Amino acid sequence: MAHTIVTIVGSLRKEAFSLKIANAMAKLAPSSLKLDVTTLQGISFFNQDLEASPPADWLAFREKIQKSNGVLFVTPEYNRSIPGVLKNAIDVASRPYGKSSFLGKPTGIVSNSPGALGGVAAAKHLQNILPGISGPILGQPEIYLNGVGDAFNDKGELVKEPVQKVLQQYLEAFAAFVEKQNR
Repeated sequence: MAHTIVTIVGSLRKEAFSLKIANAMAKLAPSSLKLDVTTLQGISFFNQDLEASPPADWLAFREKIQKSNGVLFVTPEYNRSIPGVLKNAIDVASRPYGKSSFLGKPTGIVSNSPGALGGVAAAKHLQNILPGISGPILGQPEIYLNGVGDAFNDKGELVKEPVQKVLQQYLEAFAAFVEKQNR
């Protein structure tokens, strides 16, 4: 039976590279993983005043993560960090205090950029944010996809073979990590 992995896309842009990468990963994933590509449209801003009676969108997002066997973050880098929409989603799912939906979930981080650095600062920020509210984070291999601007054709399909190869290697390592964590 395949492990369901909530694959969180850290960008709202319709043609986001992160969305294209998440969709490509869903196609490339080994049969032991089912990637549930999840965009963050419709998740309202976190406000602690609402915690006593959380909005339906928060509850649905939390439940989706709780029912999963793991989480993959696919994020661009905005101003040397993660996008605000991704931080908001993490804040929503990590609450209420001590009851993070991410707890115990094996976690992976895939950053990307059309530039040379591959979103490494965003990935490092996630590595700083997640401990204490998430499950174990896959440490090796790390994956920072650079030069993704020409990795897709006009249909959004991954055509850059080196990127495909790196994603497949990462997914195989992540599948083994998830299997180990879900025993």
